[in-house]
Amino acid sequence: MLNTLHVRNYALIRHLEIEFDRGLTIITGETGAGKSILLGALGLLIGNRADTSVLKDKDKKCFVEGSFRIGGYGLEGFFEANDLDFEDPVILRREIAPGGKSRAFINDTPVNLPLVRELGIRLVDIHSQHHNLNMNDHRFQLTVVDAVAGNQNLLAAYRDQFSLYTLLGSRLSELRENARQSLTDLDYLSFQFKQLDDAKIEGDEQEALEQEMQTLDHAEEIKRNLLEVHAVLDGEEASVRDLLQKAIQAFAAINEYYPLGGGLSDRMKSAWIELKDIAAEAEMGGNNTDLDPSRQQMVRERLDLLYSLMQKHGVNDLKDLMQIRDGLDAKISDISSFEEQISGLEEEWNESLVSLRHLSDELSASRKKVIPGIEKEVMGILQELGIPNAAFRVSRHELEKFTADGRDEVEFLFSANKDMQAREISRVASGGELSRLMLTIKSLLSDSLELPTIIFDEVDSGVSGEIADKVGGIMKKMSKGKQIVNITHLPQVAGKGDQHYLVYKSDEGGGEITGIRRLSNEERVLEVARMLSGEELTEAAISNARELLN
Repeated sequence: MLNTLHVRNYALIRHLEIEFDRGLTIITGETGAGKSILLGALGLLIGNRADTSVLKDKDKKCFVEGSFRIGGYGLEGFFEANDLDFEDPVILRREIAPGGKSRAFINDTPVNLPLVRELGIRLVDIHSQHHNLNMNDHRFQLTVVDAVAGNQNLLAAYRDQFSLYTLLGSRLSELRENARQSLTDLDYLSFQFKQLDDAKIEGDEQEALEQEMQTLDHAEEIKRNLLEVHAVLDGEEASVRDLLQKAIQAFAAINEYYPLGGGLSDRMKSAWIELKDIAAEAEMGGNNTDLDPSRQQMVRERLDLLYSLMQKHGVNDLKDLMQIRDGLDAKISDISSFEEQISGLEEEWNESLVSLRHLSDELSASRKKVIPGIEKEVMGILQELGIPNAAFRVSRHELEKFTADGRDEVEFLFSANKDMQAREISRVASGGELSRLMLTIKSLLSDSLELPTIIFDEVDSGVSGEIADKVGGIMKKMSKGKQIVNITHLPQVAGKGDQHYLVYKSDEGGGEITGIRRLSNEERVLEVARMLSGEELTEAAISNARELLN
């Protein structure tokens, strides 16, 4: 329930504070006094967008704050889910700075606008004349049926299942498309993998093969030079070793007289041994190096294969080539498992379909059950509201496909005349009839929806006299157990209120401003009399006003 409303620097409102009560609250005022501005401020509070055009003083910020009694409306889960402290009353606040920056708060906690809007629709239902167009909206009509049937929990469960069903269906379609595309590529991928796998690539073989190829290409030159080295070092004629041996003997001859000779002799002996080993290895290498055309061809072909594969796959290293081979192997394995994946996902999708169909059938049965009662109650209220020959039907048919709302589509059909068949509301209902239809529907919904506050903005236009009195009676009935705020121009409706506020304009030197004040009992009499007779109050109007209020 809206408890207090505090507005500062909004449109024509400089500053106002209002306290509201339970029951039926009436708001009246002359045309242009600012009743719509008051609703605009309240709309801002519950999440509507705004800009700096709403600032009365462009140098100051706009401030709108409201407190709501929320005990008993089951909103604890909303606060817990959004990590907010649950407090009763809850305080909502909007601020708009001169620069255009907007901020929103719930219980002094900064929040984003969508969250304010999500809470706002749980607190207040603002209904104005243009909302009558909702009567032609099939989805709104289905919402009415679900509200009367109490399908909120069932519909939530269905929508959860519908989301799962849709998600699994999308995944299944994507998996099938991937499988189709991959199967198209399978032959090529398999060919590439087989080519690499058959090559039996080893990560370090390239360097060894390239070195061997160098040796094989220069075998004759290597053999000739190695044997020449052997001949020079250890040949039969004037070899280096023979010359060193003579030098060693010369040192030995003077060793007794030349002390340094021994050290030099030892060093030459070490060199002689080293050269002997080198000569032996050179001889062995020369003897073992022979031109081997078959091996040369084999190594060349192996290197050509490796170079070709690296060029084909755009790499410069055998390890990268091996990674590509392993990646191809993994892709082929994935493709091979597509059938198993598809089968598993199809099973999940079919299970979700069974559950979805079961919930859909429950929804349809629940809707079908309440439709006769809705038709009867709507026609009864419409007759009270001055449409004695009203006919109202709820047409329901089943859709072929599942939707987020089930498989039902409903359409409200209406006729105001005895001999006319009920047809689509948009084709047969006048503006006044449309207003009364919507009021009737709101009356039904007020018993079904846990809305603390419903606000009507001149929805009683197009009616007068006895019918206006009936409209006021319905609103009075709706206000039992909840808060109804009605902006009206009808004295018959105004007379039904539990409390009455007057919206007015005044000039305080700085331009026109809008204000609002609660009327005393005697002031209510005068205001209702004004609504009856205009600016010039008569004794008859005052007497009639007292009668309406009593």
